[in-house]
Amino acid sequence: MESVLLLSRIQFGITIFYHFLFVPLTIGLVILVAAMETQHARTLNPQYRKMADFWGKLFAINMVLGIVTGITMEFQFGTNWSEYSKYMGDIFGSPLAIEALVAFFLESTFMGIWLFGKDKLSPKMRAFCFWMVAIGTNLSALWIITANGFMQNPVGYNIVNGRAEIADFWAIVTNPYAWHIFFHTVISCYIAGSFFVMAVSAYHLLRKNEVAFFKKSFKYGLIMAVFAATVTPLIGHQSGVNAAKMQPAKGAAMEAVWETTDELDFSIISVPIPGEERNFELFTIPKLGSFFYTNSFDGEVTGLKDIPEEERPNVPIVFWSFRVMVALGIFFMMTTWYGVYLYRKNKLENATRYLKLTMWSVLLPYIAINAGWMVAEVGRQPWTVYGLMKTQDAVSPLSTSQIYFSLVGLVLFYTILLIADVYLMLKFAKKGPSQQSTKQGGIEHVS
Repeated sequence: MESVLLLSRIQFGITIFYHFLFVPLTIGLVILVAAMETQHARTLNPQYRKMADFWGKLFAINMVLGIVTGITMEFQFGTNWSEYSKYMGDIFGSPLAIEALVAFFLESTFMGIWLFGKDKLSPKMRAFCFWMVAIGTNLSALWIITANGFMQNPVGYNIVNGRAEIADFWAIVTNPYAWHIFFHTVISCYIAGSFFVMAVSAYHLLRKNEVAFFKKSFKYGLIMAVFAATVTPLIGHQSGVNAAKMQPAKGAAMEAVWETTDELDFSIISVPIPGEERNFELFTIPKLGSFFYTNSFDGEVTGLKDIPEEERPNVPIVFWSFRVMVALGIFFMMTTWYGVYLYRKNKLENATRYLKLTMWSVLLPYIAINAGWMVAEVGRQPWTVYGLMKTQDAVSPLSTSQIYFSLVGLVLFYTILLIADVYLMLKFAKKGPSQQSTKQGGIEHVS
């Protein structure tokens, strides 16, 4: 049974990893395209039409392939995690059903209108359609994270005949854990979307291709990046405080806190030694650790020694994933604020080193976001539903051969989709905006 559990966890981990390679760009890019559409509707400036069409095409490619990976992921709740589905189906299924019937149909319907009705829609209607896509995309994230939030912090439920059933739907919707995760995740995705726009723009600025177009595109990405990169540490801090309060084991693993204390120090250099239940530490700041965990310099932090070993998460994975996320968050903030300085001094298009740094940083937000989810999901272990159901009790009674077959198939299928996505995105991103001018409603624009 242990091998079935391990393989099922590997399969779901790989599946969600592939799927989440598409999600951040979808959430992050949609707001920027909607803003460009709005500017075109306000000014009728053909450059904004050109920008919305170019970045909208890249958004559409990523969105379509992301939908495919998400659909197959949901089937695993019935195949590999049937015991979880039996126990949690009443609660977990409701937010996902709302996501599919409301949010997904909202974004897919208006995306279709935007794509196929572009020659018949006015600029204002095109802007309206894309804002509906943006709202639908963010609502999708909200309902999915609402479902995940219950797994992290069960609320509004009763146990009836051995199953968790909804007792208070409003409590599930307003679950504070879910809202902390939602804002932290979505704002992080804005960093991914903005860095993508900045990276593609930097590629063309380095080659002096359509400088005016890509300088303005870079500006749009930079505005969102500065906002998101500056706000994310604040939101992330509150999310961490909330996680440590509701899941003490996760909180302790994030900093490898072994002893319970109300005056936790913070070490700039720290390396956990799990076998000895201690850390190697240098450059320690008194009481700062307590502040990070509780917003108080005298706040008590639970240590791992006060938590049974069988209920502790994998400390090294949580610890180092947390540090990767934080380090990259600092990098994003420094990079974007330096970009603002270059833009205001009108030095951006000639700042070769900065443009190269931006271009090669395009994948770093994905690493940061996935590191954050490693903290959230690995930190919850050994629980699938925190305090209610352990992961070992959620797995389906399958044979290892069945899982090997589906695992290999999924990896091949997702790899083909990922290659297709990267190929198409690179092809159209390098090609740049189309130069074909058309007429729409008597107004000249570039599509």
